[in-house]
Amino acid sequence: MIDRPDSEPTPLDDAARAGWLYYVAGLTQDQIARELGTSRQRAQRLVSRAISERLIHVRLEHRVSACLDLEAALIRRFGLKLARVAPSLGAEVDPLPSIAPTAAAEIERVLRSEKPTVVAFGTGRSLRATVEEMTSMVCEHHKIVSLNGNISADGSASYYDVIFRIADRIRAPHYPMPMPVIAQTAEERELFHSLKPVQSVLRLARNAGVTFVGVGQMGEDAPLLKDGFITEAELREMQDLGAVGEVAGWVYDSAGRYLETSINQRVAGVRVNVADDRAVIAIAGGRRKLAALAAGLKGSLFNGLITDELTARALLA
Repeated sequence: MIDRPDSEPTPLDDAARAGWLYYVAGLTQDQIARELGTSRQRAQRLVSRAISERLIHVRLEHRVSACLDLEAALIRRFGLKLARVAPSLGAEVDPLPSIAPTAAAEIERVLRSEKPTVVAFGTGRSLRATVEEMTSMVCEHHKIVSLNGNISADGSASYYDVIFRIADRIRAPHYPMPMPVIAQTAEERELFHSLKPVQSVLRLARNAGVTFVGVGQMGEDAPLLKDGFITEAELREMQDLGAVGEVAGWVYDSAGRYLETSINQRVAGVRVNVADDRAVIAIAGGRRKLAALAAGLKGSLFNGLITDELTARALLA
């Protein structure tokens, strides 16, 4: 078998070139086909593959006027420091593909600051999707830190932990939280907190200048349940106490008050609290998260929000 020379293009190389020609150079699919010496149908497939393989990231740079109006309304209604509203994709469509690029642009704006900053990150699907949309940067003067643990009950790493992924993207010093998301007992949690390396990470996270978090719902599809951090019985117990949402594993009720439950006594990471001189920015959207978002805004659990049009309108209704 003859090895492929390094200079010989692979199918992904062709897809990347086709995506670049279409989205950056502005060529039509007929022009791309001629440029690559292939058929129009294959050129179309290559452009589609460039997106599906995440070789090309499409980001709307123009701020749509309707979105700007919603941002201003959210800031006024809820006293936010920051609001970003992405164009909606449709009533029954997952808004995350629209929210994630908008959130990525905001994180990049923070990281472009020349002032050294500690930036804290929660975990979850929204943050993972956001990190995938970020461009590569060199941010060696910043520090990034995880808000919560990254270990499941069975000892496996959490699939939606983002600290290592973002560190790869921005080449910044990073500080993971080497603990379970939820400890088995309150005593185990205190044992972890007594370790000096953990104490250092906890201090960084508590004093972060900017914090980005996802928001989890507490219905039957609660991320804490789906990801194996709590049992169905524990979910029912918290629902009976009025749980509607969670941030970094900390569960709260419809008034945005953290619950006094056995689960919250075992959450190993940092409880998010808003301070006047710090930004806590939630990244979330969609019908399933409305109750959790509304409660978090009511209780001022975060003072920034990145969401989509339909979610923003529902929150303001």
